Amino acid sequence: MGQCLPCMGGAVKDVVETPDPEIKRRQLAEAAEKRQMEASSRGIKNVYSVEQKKKKQEEIERRMAASRPGEGGLRWQVG
Repeated sequence: MGQCLPCMGGAVKDVVETPDPEIKRRQLAEAAEKRQMEASSRGIKNVYSVEQKKKKQEEIERRMAASRPGEGGLRWQVG
């Protein structure tokens, strides 16, 4: 009949301490950043090449916007 309760000495080792909320929050944020980085590069073999193409396209768009300071980008045609 005394077998239904575990030994009190062994029960202390089984207790799992919960981490500090700030530490847990930081770990969750780091894991989220890691998932975002993995998701953004999924299916891309050469990430550096994609970044270079993106920067080049932004530079082209910036130059086009600077060359037409009076226009807003939209044209009105009557025809």
